[in-house]
Amino acid sequence: MKKNLLVTGIGFLFIGASIFSACTKDGPMGPAGANGTNGTNGTNGTDGTASCIVCHSSDQSIFIREAQWAKSVHATGTAFERNTGDCATCHTSQGFRGKLDGSYNATAAGAIINNPMPQNCYACHKIHETYTGADLALTVAAGTPIALNNTTKTKDFGKGNLCASCHQARPLTPYPTVGGADIAVTNTHYGLHHGTQGNFIAGVGFGLFEIGTGLVNSAHASVANSCVTCHMANGVGTTTGGHTFNVGPTINQTGCKVAGCHDPAENVATLTTAKQAEIEGLLADLKVKLDAKGITKAGSDSPVVGTYPPTVVGAYIDYAAFLDDKSEGVHNPKYMTKLLQNLIAAL
Repeated sequence: MKKNLLVTGIGFLFIGASIFSACTKDGPMGPAGANGTNGTNGTNGTDGTASCIVCHSSDQSIFIREAQWAKSVHATGTAFERNTGDCATCHTSQGFRGKLDGSYNATAAGAIINNPMPQNCYACHKIHETYTGADLALTVAAGTPIALNNTTKTKDFGKGNLCASCHQARPLTPYPTVGGADIAVTNTHYGLHHGTQGNFIAGVGFGLFEIGTGLVNSAHASVANSCVTCHMANGVGTTTGGHTFNVGPTINQTGCKVAGCHDPAENVATLTTAKQAEIEGLLADLKVKLDAKGITKAGSDSPVVGTYPPTVVGAYIDYAAFLDDKSEGVHNPKYMTKLLQNLIAAL
């Protein structure tokens, strides 16, 4: 009986499998369908590095600029720690850019720049604003005259407008005038501060105390790009020129001998040494007279607190401005020489 059931079960399984196989068998292939519509050719995407290599090319130009900048006073000085109020607008990179775009309010209570940085690429160039070659454009452009303090005049320094935005005298009130009222010197930091280069380069009528006649500018006052032409001439390693912004210690004469300036055969270093010696002598003479007037003391260049005639105060602020300019007459030889002679004569 069990044997018959087993045989019967196997028979049913065979019949079921045959039926399943017949039901799932593929039929004959149908006719071929029509071809589909052709797609359009795609457009290649933008190379992700295309904008980067505009600046970061293989010519190493950025590297030497960074190396030169690292040796400059902008990089090595500690003035960027002056990160509050108006000081921050020139002493820090963020404060300078914030002054330009209005994002930093130097007069606000507690105005301070957190994590201050020295002047760097971002202070002078529009780095990573468009990721194109336009990122190397200057943050203060040529062609827009700079308003200099303590005068109503403006001057276009060309590319040097960027430099003159900070390298100029700070406002001084009241400002001494010839024949005007006596001036009270209230502290030992009285004066035009440390960045008077722009005023001397601009020359006659541009914010220094002037007295007497015969004041004229040298050709240096008319150099197209002013500071940049001389201080950023072709670099010599990391010693002078380029982004060191340094002209010495051995005079880099490349910028001096561009077309329309000094003759290529002329030894500018010799001229410079002679003029600086002359200016040093005039400054020493002026200092003796300032000591005699009591506004300075022997051995010190700081003013003595007190009230003085405007000519005495004016002579002092110019004396201090000469020291802070640091060119010893080179920035505007004719003007600076005659100004010192007039001040000495007036005292």
